Amino acid sequence: MRVSRMIAVTLAGVAVLAPVAACSSDKPASAGNPVAGEPSAAPTPTPEPTHPFTGLPGAARRPVLAAKIENTSAGKPQLGLKSADIVYIEQVEAGLTRLMAIFSSKIPAKIGPVRSARISDLHIVPQFGRPAFAYSGAQTKMLPFIAEAPLFDVSDSRAPGAYFRQEGRFAPYNLFANTRQLLTEAPKASRSKDIGFTFGDAPEGGVPRKAYSVKYPAARFTFAWSQAAGKWLIWQDGKKDMAAEGGQLGAPTIVVQYTKTERSEFHDKNQSYTPLVHSTGKGRAIVLRDGQAFKARWSRETEKDGTVFTTEAGEPMNFAPGQVWIALASAKPVIP
Repeated sequence: MRVSRMIAVTLAGVAVLAPVAACSSDKPASAGNPVAGEPSAAPTPTPEPTHPFTGLPGAARRPVLAAKIENTSAGKPQLGLKSADIVYIEQVEAGLTRLMAIFSSKIPAKIGPVRSARISDLHIVPQFGRPAFAYSGAQTKMLPFIAEAPLFDVSDSRAPGAYFRQEGRFAPYNLFANTRQLLTEAPKASRSKDIGFTFGDAPEGGVPRKAYSVKYPAARFTFAWSQAAGKWLIWQDGKKDMAAEGGQLGAPTIVVQYTKTERSEFHDKNQSYTPLVHSTGKGRAIVLRDGQAFKARWSRETEKDGTVFTTEAGEPMNFAPGQVWIALASAKPVIP
């Protein structure tokens, strides 16, 4: 009798559960288990590749063109700098400066004024592979070094058809170049690749700055943050650095890379020695972005390697997406 009673109780329990189970099948399917015929959630889109020089969207890897550009008042305003991915400020004779502009993601139609090469250029360009290198002349003693360097020589002597004299300017500050013709003369120029830059959110530890100045023996640059423009606007020797295309030059990221500068074996006719700027090794830097200044470190093991920038804690020092200016400067201005 006891066994029969337990069976009866068990069967009663099954009878009670059966309707519950039946009711649960009438509930709508969850988001993770769609019913038949219901469209599934759209897959997460793959982020568009960014350019290694700027961090901006763009998968195209175009040839790299490096160009020496005049940077004194006599040669201003310069043409094409607004389109450069990277602009290096280099010290030359007598404490003055000259620029080396790196173009790849955007190639302007014309650039200039194009000026002569320096030995420091040959230590910078190998990180880009074998780029096209536009310049106007060099010391005779330096020509063998250029011939051995990993670059395609598209100077005014090697690609004369690519250059022209700009009306309204006087020599030697009137030599400009057509970039399409320059690159036509270097069909195998290396395409853009990773050179060590990282882009993204700013790290912790930045100090708000309205402006930051860098001194050379005979030049002074001031980078002033513009919230409206979203970039650091550039002044040189107390004057706005204007572009020939219009507007003031500036960039979202400015890097002040403190390097060792010493006398090279080259000098001009006035016996003014050419500085040799050491862009390999290790050192400290100041990175300006988003209205803040960040203490950073830089390292570049060999000339074929790119330059890696890190925070003082050793984390990647992200740049703000966009153009990057790099001022290669000495901690104490010196004419070697």
